[in-house]
Amino acid sequence: MSDGAGQPPVVIVPEQTSITSGTAVQEKLITAARVFSDLLKPTFGPRGLDKMLYKTNGTTAVTNDGAKIVAELLVKHPAAKMMVSMANTQEENCGDGVTTTMLLCGALLQEANHLLRKGLHPLTLVEGFRKSLEVAEVQMEKDSQEINEERLLGVAETALTGKGTDGALDLFSSIIVEALTSISEIQEQPKAENIAMFKSKSGSINDSKIISGVAFRRRVLMDSLPNNLSKVKVAVISGDIKIRKMTRTAEIQITSADQLDAFVDAEKRRKNALGQSLIDSGAKLILCGGEIDRDILHHLFDENILAIGELDSSEVENAAAATGAKVIDSILDIGIEDLGFCGSVIWERNEASDMVEDVVRIDGCINPGLVTIEVGGAGEIATEEIIRGLHDGLRAVSLAMNDQEVLPGGGSIHIRIAQSVRTASESEPGRSRLAMDAFARAMETIPGALVENSGNDPLDGVLELRAATRNEEHFNGINAEGHVSLIERVWHPRSIIQESLQSACETSIGMLRIDQVISSRGD
Repeated sequence: MSDGAGQPPVVIVPEQTSITSGTAVQEKLITAARVFSDLLKPTFGPRGLDKMLYKTNGTTAVTNDGAKIVAELLVKHPAAKMMVSMANTQEENCGDGVTTTMLLCGALLQEANHLLRKGLHPLTLVEGFRKSLEVAEVQMEKDSQEINEERLLGVAETALTGKGTDGALDLFSSIIVEALTSISEIQEQPKAENIAMFKSKSGSINDSKIISGVAFRRRVLMDSLPNNLSKVKVAVISGDIKIRKMTRTAEIQITSADQLDAFVDAEKRRKNALGQSLIDSGAKLILCGGEIDRDILHHLFDENILAIGELDSSEVENAAAATGAKVIDSILDIGIEDLGFCGSVIWERNEASDMVEDVVRIDGCINPGLVTIEVGGAGEIATEEIIRGLHDGLRAVSLAMNDQEVLPGGGSIHIRIAQSVRTASESEPGRSRLAMDAFARAMETIPGALVENSGNDPLDGVLELRAATRNEEHFNGINAEGHVSLIERVWHPRSIIQESLQSACETSIGMLRIDQVISSRGD
């Protein structure tokens, strides 16, 4: 009788734990990832459709922005979570290209699944994908174009297309380029974070404009405070404009009326000292993040000074960046060197309401470190979608300005990568050639999706684009109508395409390297 016979088996994991091994693992992961990427496919391109998101709190959002859709989905499958992580990385690094990344990853996994069923080893696929990625890097380097004003406008238009801004595409693209250019003298690397957004909640989207400063909604405390100021010195204060309260409780015993008068006079002198310090600084506009004492407010009003309080921290920082002012903590130490400047200050009185504040616009700042895009239109959901599109456009244009290089869009760069990888695979003697051919077919998913979402046949479109691109120096791609044409005003920053391709490839490789799934839940 052998040793250990009749003894119970060694239990390492609970009985409900399920273990899946072999090719079934990759098939399950690939299927889940493919379903997730197919969810975003109809939203891709200028003819992409929208998704309505009904949130758990009862609110809705209508969008075709891949990052927004991914952020709202409550996924639980491990493969889907890997896709979400990839999308979040793309959004954080580039601010655009999330849908493209998802489609590429799904296509790479679908092509890999076909080869796995034919018996190709996962590591052979990994080797072929990595070789293809190297070829793609060389092709992107070859096709990169230097930026100019026209291509920057093309980058903005490409990022905005299909984001609810089609009615004023030229206006918003020029606004984006102008906004980032205007802050480039102060900001060494202009970023989307240096551009604030303000919803006017009136007019149409064609009334949108740039404010060389900031705009916000806050209640102006007195109707008689000065308005329509020009060439104004600005003081920005982080805290309250009032006498600070004691941190400890204290009692003062007063035995006569003279002592009470002295106490009141002392308090008044302290308020006057605070107000006089602001007056002596020369500021005609005072912005603060806290409360303004009524007595001090009247003192400032007598000197024709506009004071606005209770701004949040972001508004205080934005106002300081736009006007060039320093954020002041101590009012008594304020000096002329702490002040900023703006060309005009206008506030519009709205009817008294608990929900409505007055609109304050600070404009005409010289060399501002921050500017504001005022978005017109009264529709809340539509305006939110426009702002999301503007953020994508700002991120894309700022990346293009930093990269100094752009790549052609409309599926042009992806079809050129596909052809270069297919050519390189012909000199590959091993089985990794099959993986390289699969990589090339996956790249054609991008132009294929553009054709399909335009209502045309994707196979015919891809075959026609292949023929048009072969041995052709000009960039051919898919236009807004879904037809093959020369690409002239469709451009992407190189870093967006590069990051998208690398993220999709690494995520698909990560899934292919998984050979066993251990689930403690038993599903």
